[in-house]
Amino acid sequence: MKLFRTKQGIVIEDGNLYYPLPETGWDDLFNRPSLEGSLTSMTRRLEPITGFSLVDEVLAPIGEQEVWAAGVTYYRSREARIEESRDAGGGDFYDRVYAAARPELFFKATPHRVSGAGQDVRIRRDAAWNVPEPELALAVNSSGRIIGFTIGNDMSSRDIEGENPLYLPQAKVYDGCCGLGPGVLISSLMPAEDTEIRLEIERDGAVAFLGSTYLRELKRRPEELVEYLFRDNSFPRGCFLLTGTGIVPPDEFTLMANDEIRITIDPIGTLVNRVAAL
Repeated sequence: MKLFRTKQGIVIEDGNLYYPLPETGWDDLFNRPSLEGSLTSMTRRLEPITGFSLVDEVLAPIGEQEVWAAGVTYYRSREARIEESRDAGGGDFYDRVYAAARPELFFKATPHRVSGAGQDVRIRRDAAWNVPEPELALAVNSSGRIIGFTIGNDMSSRDIEGENPLYLPQAKVYDGCCGLGPGVLISSLMPAEDTEIRLEIERDGAVAFLGSTYLRELKRRPEELVEYLFRDNSFPRGCFLLTGTGIVPPDEFTLMANDEIRITIDPIGTLVNRVAAL
């Protein structure tokens, strides 16, 4: 079962049928107890929408939630961070983060900085080395309970972060810095370890980069990341937590305007964003 924000309101996908939810606020629904059972009960009373297509209707699946992110949770990410920050003395720094008991957690985006499926993401004008970071995103309610999963695109300026680890907020947080969507897979069960995360970047009609990883490569359990995030911290409307990336394009690759970024995680779907013109 999946939950979508659309131009027509909130829509449930269940059994390849789409059901409208009239007069229901996203934030209230996001934090409703026993959400999965509640949505199942709703679909039994609703009539499906005929001729509905998500392509033209879907919005980013976010209301007033904040977006946070975890870093260096895959070995490949550890390697990339060490390499990009070597000249700044950050190599040992990221190795220690990967091995530490406490995870790296950082603020990523407010809702107005988030792009949904089919919308543009951005690269910074003052950066020369920009990449997408495809990630499994946890949907977490205000009680700290994982209610579902979506796809996240953690847009990152690697040259800014590599220059000095203290520049991380500038490398990560700016307008159009995050993609989420297309909807939220409502489930309390983590996708299987053999779930593949696939990234494809198309440029001028050709594949510029193709890569993949598997959830079994994720070093930290989602529940562990959420527990640390909620320590001495509150999220009245819930939040999204990106779990880190295991796909890093080669050092000579950087995103360009009009590149199309496609991130697929079955059974969630595919998040497609285009890089906006500078």
